Amino acid sequence: MRSILISCLLLALSGVAKAQEIYNADLIPKDLLPYASAVIRNKEVSIAVKDLYNTTYYIKEAITVLNKNGDDMARIVIEHDKSNIIRNIKGAAYNEFGKQIKKFSEGDFDDVSAGNDFSLFEDTRLKHFLPAITEYPYTIAYEYETRSRQTLNFKEWYPNPGVGVAVEKSSFTFSCKPDFKIRYNENNIPGSVEINTNPAGLKTYTWRLNNLKAIKDEPLSPYYEKYLSCVKIAPENFTYYGISGAFTNWKELGKWEYDKLIAGRQELSPETIERVKEITKDITDPKLKAKKIYEYMQAKTHYISVQVGIGGNQPFLASDVDKQNYGDCKALVNYTQALLKAANIESYYCVVEANDDYKVSLLHDFASLEQGNHIILCLPFKNDTTWADCTSQTMPFGYLGGFTDDRAVLACTPEGGKLMHTPKYSVNDNIKSRKANFLIEENGNLKGNMVTTFRGADYDYRDQLINEPLAEKYKMLQKIYPINNLDIDNLDLKQDKGREPVTIENIKLHARDYATAANGKYYFMLNPVNRQTTPLRRIRNRLNDVYINRGFTDEDEVIYKLPEGLRLEKEPLNVSIEKPFGKFTATMQLKGNQLVYRRKFQLIDGTYNKDVYQDLVDFYQTVVDADEYTVSLMK
Repeated sequence: MRSILISCLLLALSGVAKAQEIYNADLIPKDLLPYASAVIRNKEVSIAVKDLYNTTYYIKEAITVLNKNGDDMARIVIEHDKSNIIRNIKGAAYNEFGKQIKKFSEGDFDDVSAGNDFSLFEDTRLKHFLPAITEYPYTIAYEYETRSRQTLNFKEWYPNPGVGVAVEKSSFTFSCKPDFKIRYNENNIPGSVEINTNPAGLKTYTWRLNNLKAIKDEPLSPYYEKYLSCVKIAPENFTYYGISGAFTNWKELGKWEYDKLIAGRQELSPETIERVKEITKDITDPKLKAKKIYEYMQAKTHYISVQVGIGGNQPFLASDVDKQNYGDCKALVNYTQALLKAANIESYYCVVEANDDYKVSLLHDFASLEQGNHIILCLPFKNDTTWADCTSQTMPFGYLGGFTDDRAVLACTPEGGKLMHTPKYSVNDNIKSRKANFLIEENGNLKGNMVTTFRGADYDYRDQLINEPLAEKYKMLQKIYPINNLDIDNLDLKQDKGREPVTIENIKLHARDYATAANGKYYFMLNPVNRQTTPLRRIRNRLNDVYINRGFTDEDEVIYKLPEGLRLEKEPLNVSIEKPFGKFTATMQLKGNQLVYRRKFQLIDGTYNKDVYQDLVDFYQTVVDADEYTVSLMK
């Protein structure tokens, strides 16, 4: 008995020693530390497809957090719902020497809804855990298993999950029966996949990456998939929430989505069909008919996120939306299609990856369901393809804005899926044009009026003001415009929702003590309303290309009427700079008691070589300096 106890004690001690040896922070290779706030010591991700209704995920990870900036990397978040069951969560925390300081299990996790304040229904829940440790470095080691009852969507593998994280070792293994065919997409993977057969007779695909240095945070970097490593998996045959299917390309996937998720869900009552015919009876142009129907839908419904059933990928019945007057993007597009169908107008249900910060296209050569996160509508009028987002009560017909423009999307049609490209709002479309006439009084007070026109992707810049009470609009404008002591006397805000939407803002304003007036001299900021105040952060040895997501043109003209008899005390502002990525000019001219200030700032979207970044930093600094110019006048 004594020998058994001694053996158990020795085994336990050896386990402690092994943990200390593995998780000692001093053992991290020194070349992985630059720019790192956390280091993944080892991560193993395994996906095993047992059959078409049974997929198992196994995750095992140890990550060392070096400082407080890496704390969030120690957060464990696991999604689950009725079809994705969590099993066997366990883990432990270790100090900088690899000594265990606490254990944790599933009971230590918070379990919350994945919903948000605009979700009405949400099946998905989140278990999450963040250790309360404030002494650095520390290590979190954990493992868990989940089981999924579908074989259509598989989680992508990202060995380096973001900036500031280095990786010692990471592996991803996908295993399945030999007759379960898959396609895979590799992105920034330096090695080759290892394809083998395991002892259980399953075919295995394994990717390994070791000693990945941390990627530093660099402003204006491209979309993360351009520089992070990633593997995506897609099946050829699958079962998804009890629905079977097969695809190897976008045409086949779009056909399955149309047949299994969309078709048969656009029935409307005879009364609603009659209503559509009534409101369009005097319109002959099909596009104007579609516009009328779209605006009818907008006035009748409102957007609420609904993520339940069939993975959250099937729209509500059009008849239900018609009765309840709400729906998510899927339901509202499907409902709008039903209304259009009642007027014999063809339309497509389109899957898009919506993102304001990056234009993310679906991969042309790799079809998979999880690439899209939003649904929009396409109306294929002859020589005039028109797009619409059905989730906004204010967006004009035919306008997408920066959320979904200029990217490849999947149109799901009865004939199958087809990739299409949404329109682009270019540097010459996205125009913010402003003209102001101001009077500077003898005491330095300012008053006058200002008219600003917003076009292209800038059209919706004032959407957040439209439905606010007048007093709240005034408060919001005081925050938007950097004029000290600003008071709004009158505001006229109009939106023209025609073929080329325009927002026009007309403001009458005044501000006390805008100019400093003393001893016959006047000082004031030349650019009162549209200043670039923040220069770009300087980066040494930049690694990533420079990505400018949105081109635009800002044009400002401000005419000041000054007190009589003033002259310039210093050289007038006169700046002009032109680069491949943009242009900037700023000038001023004094004629009698009239001072005219003109500014034009144009940024050209695109991806540029990393060597351009320093030029861009200098360009922005020129803009900031010009925008801070102070007029100095004397009698």
